[in-house]
Amino acid sequence: MPLRPTTCIAIALAATLPAVSPTLAQTTNGTWTMPTLDRWMYPFNTSPGSRPVISVFGSDANDPNTFDSRDGQFLVGWSTADQIPTGTPAGSVTLQAASVEVEFANDLLVQYDPTQDPWQIFAPTASPDWQADSDPGQSIELHGAGFRNGFTAATFQEFSPFAPGGTNLMAPSVRSAYAMSFNAAGQAIDISNNPRERFNPKAFAIGQCATLQPGDFIPVGTRMNFDLDVDDPNIRQYVLDGLAAGKLLFTISSLSFVVQQGGNFPAFYAKENALVTIGAATAAQLRVTVTITPACAPADLDCNQRVDGADLGLLLSNWGGAGSGDIDGNGHIDGADLGTLLSSWTG
Repeated sequence: MPLRPTTCIAIALAATLPAVSPTLAQTTNGTWTMPTLDRWMYPFNTSPGSRPVISVFGSDANDPNTFDSRDGQFLVGWSTADQIPTGTPAGSVTLQAASVEVEFANDLLVQYDPTQDPWQIFAPTASPDWQADSDPGQSIELHGAGFRNGFTAATFQEFSPFAPGGTNLMAPSVRSAYAMSFNAAGQAIDISNNPRERFNPKAFAIGQCATLQPGDFIPVGTRMNFDLDVDDPNIRQYVLDGLAAGKLLFTISSLSFVVQQGGNFPAFYAKENALVTIGAATAAQLRVTVTITPACAPADLDCNQRVDGADLGLLLSNWGGAGSGDIDGNGHIDGADLGTLLSSWTG
């Protein structure tokens, strides 16, 4: 049986087509050396958004009805649209890596613990659940940021109220911005009171110091890095959603042991610190690596933003089968797909 005319044309053209161009995916390494927002989320912070040092600590485990278990929290965020464009279609951005780095502002007060502690060591000491801490120090953890009291990531600012007017600031679970993670069902939850609620939260990252060994006292100027677990789908989507909105926020917290009006706990430089201003110390920094694949027309098979001979070559090389070239999605590549490609031709 003779070949159909379209098939004859296809065979004649295939021998003279140019090489197929690679997909125009672009990898971007975004680095922000200064946050746009850093805020000490502590009930009695009288200078929100302007403190030079931000500390993180727990509350008295033997007083379960006062304050959040994660009492002093560090809310930090960056506007990201200057390096990673907003409005990129879903599915076009692949997150390769994300990390946050902070610098210690206090000297030799806390011991380095690079592993997450179980909630039982923060239970009341008289509780049958209580366990002694098996290693020195308490971990410093990075989580997402959640909001209540009418605030969102877009509306909460450095000087926004810790809680609504008239609220008992000593009560748990009243803060407007809080450390957030995801439960087993993928739901966002407040993890500020995880010891009282008897669960270990999924941390976005546990702080690591490359220059220290576990148990070492942490010197001033030490930089702690948080490499986010971007393989976790909930964490990965949280970061991608923040980048899509142009504002990425995290919370740093620790259940460091304290007593009323005392204790040794971590403290970090804020962007308002005079040492940061003169370049002698660093505020919180963010690094993100993403690959962005541009949106493509259906007939632009190699996604080079034009329909040309390279696309025709892909279609013809798969003729009669499936895969690249099946423009109409009917499971095989045929004259209908060829017609669509030719009608979309830009050259």
